[in-house]
Parts: sequence; C-alpha cells; structure tokens
Amino acid sequence: MNARTDAPVDKDVPMDPDNPRPFDPSSPLVLNRRDLMVGTATAAVAGTLATPGEAGAAANAAVSAMTDLSVTINGVSHRIALDVRSSALDMLREVFGLTGSKKGCDHGQCGACTVHVDGRRVAACLTLAAQLEGRAVTTIEGIAPGDGPLHPMQQAFIDNDALQCGYCTPGQIMAAIACVNEGNATSSERIREYMSGNICRCGAYAGIVAAIQQAAPQMQEA
Repeated sequence: MNARTDAPVDKDVPMDPDNPRPFDPSSPLVLNRRDLMVGTATAAVAGTLATPGEAGAAANAAVSAMTDLSVTINGVSHRIALDVRSSALDMLREVFGLTGSKKGCDHGQCGACTVHVDGRRVAACLTLAAQLEGRAVTTIEGIAPGDGPLHPMQQAFIDNDALQCGYCTPGQIMAAIACVNEGNATSSERIREYMSGNICRCGAYAGIVAAIQQAAPQMQEA
C-alpha cells in the first residue's frame, strides 16, 4: 500500500522518488525502500561474518569436552581420557588398535562391529565409549589366546567355509558366540533369526548356520 500523499507538498523541497512524502534529511523518521534494503543487507553481512567465529568457538568447546573412562578390554583394565563423543568402535580401533571389529555401515545395520559388553553382544558403532565405564568388553581378539587353540566358533567357521572375503567374519563370530551363550542355537530357524542383524554380502549364510550348529555342543561342554 502506498503512503498517503494528501499532505501539502512544498515544491521547493526535493522529492524522494521512492517515497512520495517530502524529503527532509533532518527527520529521523523518514525511511524509504532504498534505505531499508541497504540497512538489511548490511546487517545480514555482519551477521554472516560473525557466524563462523561463533561456530568455531562452539566447536572448540565441544572438542575440549573430555571424560575419564575406566574399562576392561579383553581382560585388561584401562583408564584413559577421551572425547565424550567417541564411539566404542572408534575407541577400540583408534586408541587400542583392536581393528578386528570392523566399521561397516556405522549405523548399527550390518553387525560388522559386534563386540560383547558384560557378555552380551552390542553394536560398537552405536555405543558411546563413555557408556562402558566400569564394564568388561570382549572383542574378536580376546576370545582365544594368541598362542593357543582357536575358539570353537572360530574353528567351526573354518571347517564349514563360513566366510569368503572375511570382512564381516569377526562380527559374525562374536554374534554367533552370543547366539549360543544366550540359548538361541536350538534350531537352524532360530539361529537365522538371531543372526539376521549380521549381514554377509558374500552370502555365506548356510556355512554360518552350520558353523554355529557345530560349535554349540563344544561350547556347552566347555
């Protein structure tokens, strides 16, 4: 809507083409479209220039957020300081060099990062390292002594050709051990259901089921 123009106009006063009212430079109330646009653009640029600094300060504050963590990994107690945002998977791989647990999807959908926490399987990529305070973690590296025989499940995977490329195998074995320990290896159908969260892109599922069925009696006798 245009501003009112019925006020008397002094012809000696210059007119602003964007505002039909008389132009009075001394009046603080006169604001035309050009002034508004220039002021808005200036404020926007100033805000944009300030944003990276503020974001950087927030990022630095987040990075500096550290926590102390006491955790037992494969029977060895550790106390470390790490970023509160670290996942259990990143801690295992990057801090302790336990690279058997794989980073497949990083969304808890493939099972390649499966480890045991207090005897139960978890997806390490979805578990914050800080949640492991006072807990016992077992990875694929800790299920059998380095200079001793393989774990029955490891041997069964070899015997039944339950792997091809091997990328998912550590997670498959950790989930398979939990399957037996939690009483879910009673039938091939129940094994398949329990192991459905562990994906093998090579399609070695028949061998995996056979391996679990072979290892289950040996594990139960031990």
